[in-house]
Amino acid sequence: MVGFGPEDDHFVAELTYNYGIGDYKLGNDFMGITLASSQAVSNARKLEWPLSEVAEGVFEIEAPGGYKFYLQNQSLLQSDPVLKVTLAVSDLQKSLNYWSNLLGMKIYEQDKEKQRALLGYADNQRKLELQGIKGTVDHTAAFGRIAFSCPHKELPDLEDLMKREKQTILTPLVSLDTPGKATVQVVILADPGGHEICFVGDEAFRELSKMDPEGSKLLDDAMAADKSDEWFAERNKPKASG
Repeated sequence: MVGFGPEDDHFVAELTYNYGIGDYKLGNDFMGITLASSQAVSNARKLEWPLSEVAEGVFEIEAPGGYKFYLQNQSLLQSDPVLKVTLAVSDLQKSLNYWSNLLGMKIYEQDKEKQRALLGYADNQRKLELQGIKGTVDHTAAFGRIAFSCPHKELPDLEDLMKREKQTILTPLVSLDTPGKATVQVVILADPGGHEICFVGDEAFRELSKMDPEGSKLLDDAMAADKSDEWFAERNKPKASG
C-alpha cells in the first residue's frame, strides 16, 4: 500500500505483483490519477521520465505498467497531493444515479457537454471523476477496484439497498480474517459500467491499516529476499519482465 500519508486521511494505491505475468492488456476503464505536485514534475524531469503537457501546467506521465498520471505543476497546502481518480463510463447519467442517489456521493461539478462529473463524500477528501466515453467500457484483465471505508453498521443497509434496487453484488457482506490483525467486514459491488467498489468496515480497517514506520525497510528486505527466480526455475518457466 503506497501513498503520501496514513490511510486514515490519505488516498493510497495497492500494488500487487503476480508471478508469471509480464504485462497486462489494459482496457479503457481506468483513465488516470491526478495530483498536484511541483515536486513530482521536478522529479520526472530530473529522472528524464517522459512528460507530455496536455494543458497549461498539467503533464501526462505513464507508469511502467501503462497506467496514467496527470501532474499539476503546483503545490497544495493539504498534505495529500492526490486530487482525483478518473473512471470511464458509457452512460454518465446512469452512473451518476448509481454513485450519487444510491451510494450517496455529492456531485461537486458536472459538465454535460464534456460528459464529465466530479463527485465526493466530503469537501476535504479525494474526488471521483466520471468521464463519459463512446462505446462500452472495457475492463480486460488488468482492472482493479476502488475501496471506501464506512462505519461497519452501515454495511448491511448498503447491501439491502443494492438487493432492493437489483444492483450487482459481487461479494455479499462477509468478514475477512487477517492472522494476528483485525477482522474486517466487506461488501463488494459493481456499478452499471462494471467498476468494482469495495466498502470496508471503518473500525477494523483503521486497526488493520495503521501505518508501519518500518514499511519501506520491510518492503526493501522482502524484495531483496525474493525467491521468484527459484519459483520460475522449479516450473521450468522463463521469468517475465514487465
